Amino acid sequence: MWLIYALLSSITAAAVAILGKLGLSGVDSTLATTVRSFIMAGFLFLVSLSLGKFSGFSLKTFTGKDWMLIVLSGIAGALSWLFYFFALKYGLATKVVVIDRLSLVFVILLAAMFLGESLGWRSVLGGLMMVAGAIIIALK
Repeated sequence: MWLIYALLSSITAAAVAILGKLGLSGVDSTLATTVRSFIMAGFLFLVSLSLGKFSGFSLKTFTGKDWMLIVLSGIAGALSWLFYFFALKYGLATKVVVIDRLSLVFVILLAAMFLGESLGWRSVLGGLMMVAGAIIIALK
């Protein structure tokens, strides 16, 4: 099931790049990112509400560590989208997205360092191939 969700994530991420690039032609990228964030928050609130995710919820549902990590993740996500939309505004979507997807290589490295996930030869080779592919596409 995770593979289906991952593929759906990939397809919708591609839609973000194309729709975002089209929508940024006459709009400030920071403002567009901000508006997009409000739309996302509202949509996610409605989804969570409709799925009953708030039943039994209180601010104490999360520990202090949970809150800290969620807040830091939110800030990292906001910075990622700000930089992504800056790059989309001024660059070609294909080049911006391929460089942005190098986050996969960083995830491989950071997951090994902080989550204890294995960093075998396949992960290293795959990461190097992703970097090589990104360079080839970005330099075209």
